[in-house]
Amino acid sequence: MGTAKVAARAISNAVRVTNRDGRSPYVILCDHASNHLPASVGPLGLDASEMLRHIAWDPGALPVSQRMAEGLDATLVESCVSRLAIDCNRPIGAHDLIPEISETTVIPGNAGLSATQREARIALSWQPFHEAIDEIVSERRREGRETRLVSVHSFTPVYKGVSRPWHIGIIHDEDARLAAPLVAALQQLAGVTVGVNEPYSPTDRVYFTLEHHGRSRGLACAMIEIRNDEISAQAGQRKWADLLTGIFAELEPEAGEAAPFGSGSGRAAQTKA
Repeated sequence: MGTAKVAARAISNAVRVTNRDGRSPYVILCDHASNHLPASVGPLGLDASEMLRHIAWDPGALPVSQRMAEGLDATLVESCVSRLAIDCNRPIGAHDLIPEISETTVIPGNAGLSATQREARIALSWQPFHEAIDEIVSERRREGRETRLVSVHSFTPVYKGVSRPWHIGIIHDEDARLAAPLVAALQQLAGVTVGVNEPYSPTDRVYFTLEHHGRSRGLACAMIEIRNDEISAQAGQRKWADLLTGIFAELEPEAGEAAPFGSGSGRAAQTKA
């Protein structure tokens, strides 16, 4: 990213904030940006090849997020630790906060953790990531700056043997102020299959970060899922980042009050690693 637009501050080794003072109303969040396992966690009993798979991170999501943040002059918050160590997009009490199995892969180093070890994982990555977002959003609200939250993820083309036809999915709950115009804009793109609450929905428990920091404050927010074969190379990353940047640069949330948080929406839950 251009040096004139970068003001990065590492809150800890587990989270990175870029362009903190960006002028855009958007704050971009990348929960699963990295496949890094710190030395304190170790390899978790996995071969290095496993860390290149979707079970360890969201391939392509970070380059797309970075280019979007630069194009929009938006703040970017990224997790710098693999979700196999701890999943920052899960509530503390989630059974898969520290997954013992991801998709069909057993994670030996996550089995039988003590309460102390579990608390150490939370302090390692989950806590600094969410503290960083909370600090940024709270600061913007004190300054009276409009804030809209967008999280960027990627998903596998085939999950447990089932093909997924969508090139991009937009995930939202009962508050669609941001998601509805975003979906409408994407549906105007030729040759693009858009999923609405596909391949996941909030009932799959994938909406935690936005619920925690956005919906709880009445902020417009939406989650983006891009099929990872679309963004496995730089050309695809640039394509999708530029398409989304162009849409967000012109997009305005729908008018109206935020829908009540927690009233429930979305299709029936599916198993999700």
